[in-house]
Amino acid sequence: MNSELPPFVYRILPWIAAFAFFMQSLDTSILNTALPTMAKDLNESPLNMQSAVICYALTLALFIPVSGYLSDKFGTKNIFVMAVSLFTLGSLLCALSNSLIFLDISRVIQGIGGSMMVPVSRLVLIKAFKRNEFLAALNTATIPGLIGPVLGPVLGGYLVDMVSWHWVFLINLPIGILGVLVSLKYMPNLKGERLPFDSFGFIFIVITFVSATLSIECLNQGQQYYLPLALAIISLIFLFIYRLYAKKRQAPLFPLSLFTIRTFKIGIIGNLVCRLGISGVPFLIPLFLQVGFGYSAMFAGMMLMPMAIASIFTRFFITKVLARLGYRFVLVANTILAGILILLMSLLNLATPLTVLGVLLFCIGGVNSMQFTSMNSITLANLQGESTSSGNSLMAVNQQLAISFGTGFGAVLVRLFSNSTTTIHAFQLTFVILGIVTMLSSIIFAQLNKEDGQNLTARH
Repeated sequence: MNSELPPFVYRILPWIAAFAFFMQSLDTSILNTALPTMAKDLNESPLNMQSAVICYALTLALFIPVSGYLSDKFGTKNIFVMAVSLFTLGSLLCALSNSLIFLDISRVIQGIGGSMMVPVSRLVLIKAFKRNEFLAALNTATIPGLIGPVLGPVLGGYLVDMVSWHWVFLINLPIGILGVLVSLKYMPNLKGERLPFDSFGFIFIVITFVSATLSIECLNQGQQYYLPLALAIISLIFLFIYRLYAKKRQAPLFPLSLFTIRTFKIGIIGNLVCRLGISGVPFLIPLFLQVGFGYSAMFAGMMLMPMAIASIFTRFFITKVLARLGYRFVLVANTILAGILILLMSLLNLATPLTVLGVLLFCIGGVNSMQFTSMNSITLANLQGESTSSGNSLMAVNQQLAISFGTGFGAVLVRLFSNSTTTIHAFQLTFVILGIVTMLSSIIFAQLNKEDGQNLTARH
């Protein structure tokens, strides 16, 4: 353990990070439930309310890349406290919004804070903990983040029905204020080497990520395919430009040398492909239960509870499983198992007992929890020195894009199949494809060596 910090700080740090994970995941999932009611109150079409989601997603894509640089220059505590303060202020402004434009601007402020909360809190864990202690710390930090997406739809539905949509945002205020106070007292202000900011690299990366995010959002809204395709091509062109630029730049925003770290390269690519299959499932299940089976929004939200319970339960033995079986075996086997469970979702119909559905969702929640922790920790396992900040930021951006891609991919498949078959069958076919994609990602994780990740699971 790093001797620079008091022992109590090591116990509190994972929980500070956990708070950041929870706030962001809760906010992302709680808003969707409230959008129809908000649209009515603001005299807008429900379809126009997507701008509130897009503004937040774009701001995340815009500011996540600079989180590592700002932390290295100004210190992790200063940036984290600023991020939480902005997120809390943005939440208050969202609650006070009386027009869609005001709401969109408020979501941008909220997004600036949200873009740095999770990457900076995770960066503190990487820098403060030894590698054999990091996995346990990351485990603790991500548990509340798993509760958010499940608690969000249920809590959002309750607040909208029983109080008002404003409380979807006001609920962030006490959590945010508490987070600022605890962080000011206990979070260390760790800094890194002050390299000059790569302005051109930032511009290239921003165009790449914003184009990719907009492409997915356009697909989600059912736009004609030529617009998302054009945006995707722009994204790829600027990614290629950045690659050429970064080769010649001495200190680029995201050094290409990161991809010479084999575990980082496999982790990043595996994360992206695997989430393409997995990330659409939590988004599709509530829709499947409501649109396909006719259940209420509250009931659909409640049926996601087994996923959350399994996610939390799995966290207690992930470290032991990885230490015993190794990262390569766990990631390959678990990815195949995740794919099979998604395929089983395609067998559900109106006659399926709720207990069977509950057990299946419990299994999916547990397997996903194992997958996310294993993928994230192996990606960060061998980052050292100045590559830590940029590598952590790149992983955060990769995750954000992967979740957007996964959700968009699932939505597009359902829409595509709905044109030629029944709604239930469209969902079933979508689960088949998502399951196959998930299983195929095991090929990427099979490239890990048997000993990879041992530095994370080694005993004290």
